[in-house]
Amino acid sequence: MPMMRALLVMGLAGVGGCGVAAADPTAAEAEFFEAKVRPLLVTRCYGCHGAEAVEKGKLKAGLRLDSREGMLKGGESGAALVLGDPGKSLLMEAVGYGNEDLAMPPDGKLGEGEIAVLREWVRMGAPWVGGGGAKVESGRGGEPYDWERFRREHWAFRKVVKPEVPETAGDGWSRGEIDRFVYAGLRAAGLEPNGAAEKGQLLRRAWLDVVGLPPPVEKVEAFLADDDPGAFARVVDELLASVQYGERWGRHWLDVARYSDGFGGFGDDGPLVHAWRYRDWVVAALNADMRYDEFVERQIAGDLTGGAVGATGTGFFVVGPNFRPDGGDAEAVAKAEAETLSDRVDTFSRAFLGLTVACARCHDHKFDPVTAKDYYALAGVFRNTKAREYEAAEPEAIAAYRAGREAIAAVDRRVAVFMEDAANRHGKPLGEAEAVLSDEEKRVLGELRAERERVVAGAAAAPPVVHGLEDSGNADMAVALRGDLRKPGEVVPRRFLEIVSGGGGEGWKTGSGRRELARAVVDPANPLTARVIVNRVWAWHFGEGLVRTPSNFGVLGEKPSHPELLDWLAAEFVADGWSLKRLHRRILLSATWQMSSRYDAEKFAKDGENRWLWRMHPRKLEAEAWRDALLAVSGELDGTVGGPPEDDVLASRRRTLYGRISRTGDVFATDAFLRLFDFPAAVATAEQRVTSTVPQQYLFMLNSPFMTARAAALGEWMSKRPGGVAEKVGEAYWRLYGRGISAAERALAGEWLGNEPAAAQWAGYAQVLLSAHELMQIP
Repeated sequence: MPMMRALLVMGLAGVGGCGVAAADPTAAEAEFFEAKVRPLLVTRCYGCHGAEAVEKGKLKAGLRLDSREGMLKGGESGAALVLGDPGKSLLMEAVGYGNEDLAMPPDGKLGEGEIAVLREWVRMGAPWVGGGGAKVESGRGGEPYDWERFRREHWAFRKVVKPEVPETAGDGWSRGEIDRFVYAGLRAAGLEPNGAAEKGQLLRRAWLDVVGLPPPVEKVEAFLADDDPGAFARVVDELLASVQYGERWGRHWLDVARYSDGFGGFGDDGPLVHAWRYRDWVVAALNADMRYDEFVERQIAGDLTGGAVGATGTGFFVVGPNFRPDGGDAEAVAKAEAETLSDRVDTFSRAFLGLTVACARCHDHKFDPVTAKDYYALAGVFRNTKAREYEAAEPEAIAAYRAGREAIAAVDRRVAVFMEDAANRHGKPLGEAEAVLSDEEKRVLGELRAERERVVAGAAAAPPVVHGLEDSGNADMAVALRGDLRKPGEVVPRRFLEIVSGGGGEGWKTGSGRRELARAVVDPANPLTARVIVNRVWAWHFGEGLVRTPSNFGVLGEKPSHPELLDWLAAEFVADGWSLKRLHRRILLSATWQMSSRYDAEKFAKDGENRWLWRMHPRKLEAEAWRDALLAVSGELDGTVGGPPEDDVLASRRRTLYGRISRTGDVFATDAFLRLFDFPAAVATAEQRVTSTVPQQYLFMLNSPFMTARAAALGEWMSKRPGGVAEKVGEAYWRLYGRGISAAERALAGEWLGNEPAAAQWAGYAQVLLSAHELMQIP
């Protein structure tokens, strides 16, 4: 039977496509424009192609670049943009210096990172927000911000108040408080929830969701045979206690942290050879159920609260882009510093607060109550820090290591002196002296070398080295007019966001201010932090958050589908000691999470996006979990935890978490695989994974050496199982999918394999099984 027919029978064929963004941008597109594109246009283009140039009669080439319409209209050379096609856009030809007559800006080529931003923007369809002005004096329409109105009217800035749980007595479905909130919403929408998932599907969902691996056959058999009402709760507890939990959920957080090993563009100095220690720190922190408020504080100011050992967490900032000037001139230096500060403010505010503060870099935020002064108050904190390497050990351990190194060096000096003296005595060059030593001299040299071996053996091991932050100053920062650090405006004190803090006070005076910043983030009076993380956890469990823009709780972000449930979860989370594992357990034991993902046409017609949670979201595994599952079911997975990254994850047998990741996703062969299956580029914080279905993914399944090697291993395993072909294939279904084989599937296997299949037939059939959607789906 042709391979493609088998693939089609197993439901693998699929197509995908892309389109051009509409004129009205999505929240994500608007954020990208405000944070990345507008600042670039303001500082590099508006001087010759903006309103100010028009007023002065100095507009170049008749081209306006301060509006989308101006770019589409174009100038003397034609339209500057072809929406969705950077390769055909004159704007990209100009900034790429591909045509000397069009080269822009005339005073020097943009950096590669800046060109990449414009290329991505054009590919997105050049989404544009509002007018083209470079500066907005203050919030909406130029009017001063009404802080109290924002705190009163916008849901995210209201104080978290634990709501009453809805009364849904007798609904016959709810198991706990989460379910009662969800059921109340369903009832109001005229919907009923799906029933519970089948027991085998529930176990598989739990394993894939919590640890990112399919359940072993013995675990499936034990759970299906266990009729005790507490059986699933025991499964949840076992999974949350496993080291694989931290590996799975640590990868979620690394998306937010835009983690990489430092390779790639953006002027990085090169590889961050110790970045993996931050990755392992995240895994260990989650496995230990570190309080989330402590988890946050250690990533902002761990070096200030825990010394060198505590500095590991501040790798959160260091593993991001660290821009370097394209040249040595003042403009290049200022631009690189501005981009680095923007990355740190942007990552900080999105990750912990769910706000796009970097959109206020050139002007007050056009939508949210965030001013340019707010931005530079936070940027000033990071301007007073620098990256460094720490010996992450207690002082005693560091002292012992250094003493051991000095002892070794002391013996080496004695050996050197002895050999120099011997060379002089024998009148030989130093390199030839040992050959003419007397017996007595040989004895002394031997004793010295033996002493060195003893000293080396007894010396303390080198302490681990980590990348982290340290304070480097204590100065407030001036607002940069139009985002240009060379044009300072009013100096603003380092402080927290006024919409959250209420304003007032003198600002932060101790060091960089990171310690105070960390405390402000986790202050129970801050309405954002707990809401943001419980929503992230919900999104990673369900595929979509209660707020479907997890890193944007501002005006452009989506409103929560279940605001009372979000606040109840946030309040309970804090009351539970900021425990992520307790939050997981609460969600996993709910009827809402345990629902079937079964399609229902009538319900779908009412709520096709499943905002009211009438079923579990069926969703695709991320690239890492799918690859790990392939290795697990083929019997090849290496479960070694932690340590330096693997250069080529496709050649490795370790979990994908431990593969080396480049900044831009185009350095290693591994990068191509990860990006093909929607792994985010580590150029900015990623709030959630996109999901694509494109032909190239299926070509990978059909043709890649990685897949054929897995298929060979699984085929060999099947061939060596006891019994006939039917029994072997039945065992494989339990191993791969956690269920028995159907009659139709058994018939298809028999057609493929016959009675005495050769090794190549087993491998071909195994490749079909490994490529099935069922293996890459969370049921």
